[in-house]
Amino acid sequence: MREGQGITIFLSMIVVVLMIFAMFPRVSADTAGVEYLIGMSQCNLGEPWRIKMNNDLTSAAEKYPNIKLIFTDAAQNNDKQIKDIRKLMKLGIDLLIVSPNESEPLTPVISEINKQIPVIILDRKIDNDDYTLFIGADNYDIGASAGDYVKNLLGKTGGNIVEIAGLPGSRPTVERSEGFRQSVSTNTNIKIIEYIAANWLRDEAEDGFREYLLNNPEQRIDVVYAHNDPMALGAYKAAKGMGLEENIVFIGIDGLTTEEGGINLVKKGIINITFIYPTGGEEAIEYAVRLLQGEKFENKQLTLEHRQIDR
Repeated sequence: MREGQGITIFLSMIVVVLMIFAMFPRVSADTAGVEYLIGMSQCNLGEPWRIKMNNDLTSAAEKYPNIKLIFTDAAQNNDKQIKDIRKLMKLGIDLLIVSPNESEPLTPVISEINKQIPVIILDRKIDNDDYTLFIGADNYDIGASAGDYVKNLLGKTGGNIVEIAGLPGSRPTVERSEGFRQSVSTNTNIKIIEYIAANWLRDEAEDGFREYLLNNPEQRIDVVYAHNDPMALGAYKAAKGMGLEENIVFIGIDGLTTEEGGINLVKKGIINITFIYPTGGEEAIEYAVRLLQGEKFENKQLTLEHRQIDR
């Protein structure tokens, strides 16, 4: 073998080794003293609320030097989230925390993993009870609370509502819609005249609501019920662009304290009401540690409290 060929082969081997290490950068570092490896499969990071969830998980995990937390981001893609979960299993995680993108596609893989290690489902339920623990607020009840607010606001005369929904296949979308519709159905003068699926994203809500306004210039709209605060803000921006924002009440959910979070939007009078929707990040880490230490829980549901915030 010539000297040049030997150097080339040697360099190629180095590249391969570096590529292998690059596949698992967050696992190879700071493992001294780590007793438990926890994987967190996040459905997306396009929502500010989910960034807050990850931050809450990280802050809570820092209290336990014997655990290490690994994050993945499915970017609202069911197939990617399934692959993410399987990759986490190959890394040897001891417990899985998962916030499913959509319930039906993720149910089989979560059920499968739950037979091997503990699984905590955070925020979004699946279609069966093959998990160790669910942590989240009652989305049906939040929707019903929003409906009660609208009934008190509109009174007997009623009015027209546009509902701007999250991802159609996710359980919070379904439950926030069902709770709201059940509540307002007791007043036959309240009409839900349009349903816009905006996938939890502000820009999609803004585009969808603007299109509806342009196509229905004579239609009176009294309330926009959005399934989260970013979509409520998007709808507000669309209405403001057409000079209609003063005539519409905007409702959101999440209640973050950031610049464009729901609480600040209420303070500014951009939206009229929001509901604080806890991320469950702190609770997920607490219960994960307890499960890893062998504790058992008869009740598989930990329901977090929501709060209504208006001016």
